[in-house]
Amino acid sequence: MNDVLPDVLDHGLILVFCGTAASDVSARIGAYYANPTNAFWPTLHIAGMTPRRMHPTDYRELLDMRIGLTDLVKDASGSDRSLRWRECQRDQLTSKISRYQPQIVAFTSKTAWRRWKGLSAGAVVSYGWQDDTLGQTAFYVLPSPSGAARGYWNLAPWRALGDEYKRRLPVS
Repeated sequence: MNDVLPDVLDHGLILVFCGTAASDVSARIGAYYANPTNAFWPTLHIAGMTPRRMHPTDYRELLDMRIGLTDLVKDASGSDRSLRWRECQRDQLTSKISRYQPQIVAFTSKTAWRRWKGLSAGAVVSYGWQDDTLGQTAFYVLPSPSGAARGYWNLAPWRALGDEYKRRLPVS
C-alpha cells in the first residue's frame, strides 16, 4: 500500500491533526491541506499554533513545533463523498496513536471522527473534547477547514485547541 501523503509523526508530540484523506489537490501537490480554499494553514496561525502563516509545502516543519499530521485514509485521495472507506485503516490509525502516544489527536472533521469510531453518518458529535482516550492520548473534534464545509465553519474550537496546545508547550 502506498500512502498518498507521508505521515508526520514522532514520539513526544503534543498534537496530531487527523483528516479523513488528502484532497485531490493535496495529492497532486504532495502537501497536506494544499487546496487554496482550505482554511487549515491560516487557522493554525490565527489560533496561535504556528509563529507564522505556513505554506502547505512547509508541513514537515510542524514537527519542530511538536505537531504531527496524518489521515484516516492513507492510500486514496478525494472528498469524503468520493472515498470508499476501509475498515482496516481504522486499525492502522489506532496502531499509530498507540505507538506514538501524542497528547492530543484532533480530528479535522466530524466525519473523520465518526469513521474512526465506527459511528453512523447521523451520529451526533459535538466539537471539542471527546470522552474517549487511548493510553495518554485525548481526542478533540474540529470543524472541517475544507472549503466544501464552509457552511459549518467555526473558529472557536480551533482557538480553544490552540490555547490548550500553548498551555502544554514546555517552558523554554
